[in-house]
Amino acid sequence: MSLFSRLFKLDKAVYGWALYDWANSAFATTVMAGFFPIFFKNYWSYGVDANLSTAQLGLANSLGGLIVALMAPILGAIADRGGVRKKFLIFFAYMGALMTAALFMVEKGQWEMAVFVYAMGVVGFSGANIFYDSLLSDVSTEQNSDYVSGFGYALGYLGGGVLFLLNVLMTLKPATFGLPDAATAVRYSFLSVAVWWGGFTLFTIFWVREERRQQPPANAFETIRLGIKQFAATFKKIKHLKTVGFFLFAYWLYIDGVHTIIRMAVDYGMSIGFKDTDLITALLLVQFIGFPAALIYAKMGERFGVRKALFVGIFAYMGITISGMFITETRHFYYIAIAVGCFQGGIQALSRSFYNRMVPRGQSGEFFGFYNMIGKFAVILGPLLMGFAGLMVKKLLTAEGMSPEMLQQIGQTASRWSLGSVIILFIIGAILLSFVDENVGKEEIRQYEKNI
Repeated sequence: MSLFSRLFKLDKAVYGWALYDWANSAFATTVMAGFFPIFFKNYWSYGVDANLSTAQLGLANSLGGLIVALMAPILGAIADRGGVRKKFLIFFAYMGALMTAALFMVEKGQWEMAVFVYAMGVVGFSGANIFYDSLLSDVSTEQNSDYVSGFGYALGYLGGGVLFLLNVLMTLKPATFGLPDAATAVRYSFLSVAVWWGGFTLFTIFWVREERRQQPPANAFETIRLGIKQFAATFKKIKHLKTVGFFLFAYWLYIDGVHTIIRMAVDYGMSIGFKDTDLITALLLVQFIGFPAALIYAKMGERFGVRKALFVGIFAYMGITISGMFITETRHFYYIAIAVGCFQGGIQALSRSFYNRMVPRGQSGEFFGFYNMIGKFAVILGPLLMGFAGLMVKKLLTAEGMSPEMLQQIGQTASRWSLGSVIILFIIGAILLSFVDENVGKEEIRQYEKNI
């Protein structure tokens, strides 16, 4: 069966699940990767030093990531215990959509308010993903989970790209859409993301049925109490599932690099002097290349093994990071965008399906709570690493009496080294992943389930 003909054989539940990626990718693309970094630098942080605004943007990403990281495992455990993963997904999804709409009301220069509202939007986006990821086991089998996971990311790239293209046209030709200027168009783009996100989530609500594996307690208080108790027990389970724990450690590091590049790429491009339009074009390339690439990458994982495919993605990101440090022309940035589009969705999709096969049945919410917690702690580390490295390099190179031109050049050099610092995460992550054996992990699950 060909790669794309398999799409017509998928159940409606799979489409309902994957359409949530179509829905929330509008936030990831238009807001997180696209307009928020540009608007934050040029509007909400107007007049602030470029390296300082990068640090402020890193703070915004890290704040939202920290909140989700702290609550993710407990939320996952509660949802498993009460069989309410879909309800949690719905709550966080519409919270994120509401916060995205609220960005419309943040005025120029109010970077603190922008950070807060954006961070709450990230909480909604990331919180919902805990339960979206955990529902993968409800809509797929072990045989097709790689493909289903890849299909979700592929549909996300396509959906995010379609709305992002519309939003870009709004900013380039605001009069065509009845808007006075580009700044107003960006603000209305945030509203369009909120409507898109909330609207397409309805397909997930109506088409996905959650497999209820445990009888829910009689009341909400008991659900929370048992969920917290289950969360505490997970640490003991990981002692018996050492492969899961080792994979989570490796994943924490290499996915940190991936997420950091996703969230900070536009800010980096602006810091070294590229135009807004060039950066937006590069993001569109990532989206539309990412749709077929995620499906092809998933197929590669099925044919050659998921771990090998993950190594390919990690090494590709090492090359992307090193190349990114030396780009000087617009076409170089486009080459980087094409490379990211080829590997970004694949490494995320296969990480999710690889982990899904090593998780005990009936505990996917709890274990994906830890999975997402690791991912969010990674998001805390990466942007802060970039911000810190950039500020330190700039401090070391700056001296009194320098001309504005020299200071600008030093600022760009600092930005390049801030990106280069991310490669450390890919290197250590790859080393740790080399010790993870999926077959050993499955055997540990069988022994664990046999003994409980």
